[in-house]
Amino acid sequence: MTVSYKELGFVNTKEMFANAMKEGYAVPAYNFNNMEQLQAIVTACVESGSPVIVQVSSGARKYANATMLRWMARGAVEMMKDIGKPVPIALHLDHGDSFELCKDCIDSGFSSVMIDGSHLPYEENIALTKKVVEYAHANDVTVEAELGVLAGIEDEVSAEHHTYTDPAQVEDFVKRTGCDSLAISIGTSHGAYKFKVKPGESVPPLRFDILEEVSNRLPGFPIVLHGASSVDQKAVATINQYGGKLDNAVGIPEDQLRKAAKSAVCKINVDSDGRLVMTAAVRKVFVTKPEEFDPRKYLGPARTDLIAMYKEKNQSVLGSANRVK
Repeated sequence: MTVSYKELGFVNTKEMFANAMKEGYAVPAYNFNNMEQLQAIVTACVESGSPVIVQVSSGARKYANATMLRWMARGAVEMMKDIGKPVPIALHLDHGDSFELCKDCIDSGFSSVMIDGSHLPYEENIALTKKVVEYAHANDVTVEAELGVLAGIEDEVSAEHHTYTDPAQVEDFVKRTGCDSLAISIGTSHGAYKFKVKPGESVPPLRFDILEEVSNRLPGFPIVLHGASSVDQKAVATINQYGGKLDNAVGIPEDQLRKAAKSAVCKINVDSDGRLVMTAAVRKVFVTKPEEFDPRKYLGPARTDLIAMYKEKNQSVLGSANRVK
């Protein structure tokens, strides 16, 4: 059964990105796998007045069941009304790897999909992306594509090495595919171990020269950053304190993300930070209250910490807070 995202209360990303470009901020794109994560995302964004993109990876759909996730997201739209003034919310497929997956998501109510053909030869990436765009646009769904390869591992997305986006290709790619936004590689990375740095060493800076060149070649076109978690060191320390083992886990410095959000970058993806904050809270309860066995007593604190983290991201990093009047 095909259902339109409009019936479910979602919006596509066109107006979101237009507003972000005009006002110099990035729309948060937060991944969720379970109820507590989704509740935290929606609560934080309503309370901070931020538009939001809730993302589902192919791995999340398999884990939680595609039908369940769709109705969870639909429930989130209704939940907003109980919290405060609803904010624009898009339901997005993160790293779709096939036309069939993208089509299935579009048919089940997603308002935006990503087709990731970045691992394919250039012409094959164009052909696959164009096919998805044609089907999506027929349903008024927006499409995110990718040029360049990010290193790291997150869900089912993995790469040994990253390949920076070639600015010379972006005009041709966007023109021939008709995509609505473009994820580029400028030094971000998937997962909690984004860089191999020794104690005391600094994280390599993002390639803002590539971002600037892409922006010059595609003026006014929405750019996306994947793998943009900061890998909060407080959460990492808490995980390690309570029995975890995350040695030298580092992410993207927040000042660099703030700089990117003020440019042509209209969407910034955050996944690992949510996982880290949630894991830190759960581990702390398990160690400090070993007698506890009620999931609500450890997932509840995790949800509370997630809300605080997402609010801080919206306010201080992405600049998306208080953009919904």
